[in-house]
Amino acid sequence: MALLDIRDLTWTANGTPILDHLSMEVWEGRVHAVVGPNGAGKSTLAFAIMGLGGYRDVQGEIVFDGEPLGPLGVDERARRGITLGWQEPARFEGLPVETYLRVSARDGGAADPAELLRRVGLAPLRYLSRAVDKSLSGGERKKIELASLLAARPRLVLLDEPDSGIDVESLARIREAIGQLQEAGSTVLLITHSQEVLGWAQHAFLMCCGHILDKGPIERIGEYFRTRCIPCDHKNRPEFQELLDDR
Repeated sequence: MALLDIRDLTWTANGTPILDHLSMEVWEGRVHAVVGPNGAGKSTLAFAIMGLGGYRDVQGEIVFDGEPLGPLGVDERARRGITLGWQEPARFEGLPVETYLRVSARDGGAADPAELLRRVGLAPLRYLSRAVDKSLSGGERKKIELASLLAARPRLVLLDEPDSGIDVESLARIREAIGQLQEAGSTVLLITHSQEVLGWAQHAFLMCCGHILDKGPIERIGEYFRTRCIPCDHKNRPEFQELLDDR
């Protein structure tokens, strides 16, 4: 069943269509990936789904759980169960990690911040009293953001470049957290140009120039993305040798 149904979505900036009559269905309970080169429109798609300011003026429809989202803002979409994890996680000056995780809990329910931190590979004694601010590295904030998502258990999680600025050990923890989100009932949409992150998904969409070019199993989409990119004039098209190096 499609939890998210995007129909003929178009969003234009300075006269250029960034999303160009894009349609896709995201099935409930799965981990999906949207892959493609930089500049394909992947992050714009995530921002439009989340309803960020400046990205709600779209043509077409975004239907979530059978209901069009229309002009609904971020807060209302969040209340309906949609959450965006940023490529560069937000900072909250003066807000302790423990408080941040407690207020993230779904429907105000109980949450154990220490256990949530352990699940993403952070030592509770080192982090519970620290503020979610610039004193934390980007990787630390990304893990804490994932811990907050585990507490919130949203219906749909959009993760924009979840491997950005992350070391190898942390990548394994993030992959585990994504699996835990799925086990808790969340649907996950990974926005990525990474072959490794594509491997975390069960189904993938290939995107370029604002279009969905193809969709299907990650093995087929991965091969297509690595070695059979359609020749075009896109300024950010992958170079053949770079794609081979990703193998």
